[in-house]
Amino acid sequence: QVQLVESGGGLVQTGGSLRLSCAASGVVLRINMIGWYRQAPGKQRESVATITDKNNTNYGDSVKGRFTIRRDNAKNTVYLQMNDLKADDTAVYYCFGQILPMAGWSDFWGQGTQVTVST
Repeated sequence: QVQLVESGGGLVQTGGSLRLSCAASGVVLRINMIGWYRQAPGKQRESVATITDKNNTNYGDSVKGRFTIRRDNAKNTVYLQMNDLKADDTAVYYCFGQILPMAGWSDFWGQGTQVTVST
């Protein structure tokens, strides 16, 4: 059973930085696209940053220039470096991955990690 386990969330002041990590555990043969989504209270879930197996990245407009995504294929892990955090970045951040376990490609979600940016 594949699981995505996130870590690194927390409370930070405006202008501060956090790094989120997401590790895929279980039988993982390949990971295609992997990345981060977030959902703030009362808002829809939105894409923050994604990265493909060819290291092509895509960022949400609101985080461009402040967030950086990278992946470590040897560790089946993706990282999100978040700098210059703003109050609007407060949300639950979810890791998402298109993963090939033993039984065919599937989409997986992590349990979410809270990021709170205080003013």
